[in-house]
Amino acid sequence: MLVLDASVLIGHFDNNDPHHARAVSLLLATDGQMLGASAITLAETLVAPARNGRLAEAQHALRRLGVRELALGTEIPSRLAQMRADLQVKLPDCCVLLAAQEHAGEVASFDTAVLEAARRLGLRTVE
Repeated sequence: MLVLDASVLIGHFDNNDPHHARAVSLLLATDGQMLGASAITLAETLVAPARNGRLAEAQHALRRLGVRELALGTEIPSRLAQMRADLQVKLPDCCVLLAAQEHAGEVASFDTAVLEAARRLGLRTVE
């Protein structure tokens, strides 16, 4: 399971994003690997399309890409709070990390703070 950060998804869908080429290459190289993201990550990805009246199109693109929404497990508020306190990363980033823990996934991100936090947790990373 490849757990995607919003930086990868936004980069993939936005041709003007500085990470566009890297995101496209990363996702092309998954070779059938399952793709997932937390609900918060998916929401972050959909903000710009929602602003531009393209929400339905973006949702369809996520489905076509095969990204599934990943549940974060139980006791989510306390686990996210502890993770944020321990790792000093933003709450949406904690959602990526918790999703990777829950689903034994690799973390795909272009955010160095997310990648460093993932490694501190013993998670594999893709960048």
